Amino acid sequence: MKIYTLKAKQKLPISVQEAWDFLSDPENLKIITPDYMGFQIIGGADRTMYPGQIIQYTVTPIAGLKTTWVTEITHMDNQNYFVDEQRFGPYALWHHKHFIKEVSGGVEMEDIIDYKLPFGILGQLAHPILVKPKLKDIFEYRREILTSLFGVYKDSTQSQIIFN
Repeated sequence: MKIYTLKAKQKLPISVQEAWDFLSDPENLKIITPDYMGFQIIGGADRTMYPGQIIQYTVTPIAGLKTTWVTEITHMDNQNYFVDEQRFGPYALWHHKHFIKEVSGGVEMEDIIDYKLPFGILGQLAHPILVKPKLKDIFEYRREILTSLFGVYKDSTQSQIIFN
């Protein structure tokens, strides 16, 4: 059983409150997801984020194959972090931690995702060809959109995406 980890960090010249307000609003996920993913919220995003919140989406990750994705906000510490976990969807495991930390001149946002693919060895074979490049593309898109919305941090080299 192979569990993969993706880590993405980005610094933005905004306050912790601004970062939290944007990232903790499930409706904003559509803004930071590439259009080709066909991302649509179908339920559960009508309230401010809270532990136990179930959010339902549809997404089209590969070749027009539309799937339903259900996540639960399992942990939350206001303006510090929240965790969403897949309850139903395309992954065998999806555990996504979102951290916000004040730094000089803004905030550092860090995503840590632990995930497992379905289909055993076939899923592992698909990882370097389909899944890893797609996730890298999605997080690069997020970096670009967040930079366009909030500006460039004084040291823009601090943005990174790492797979383990």
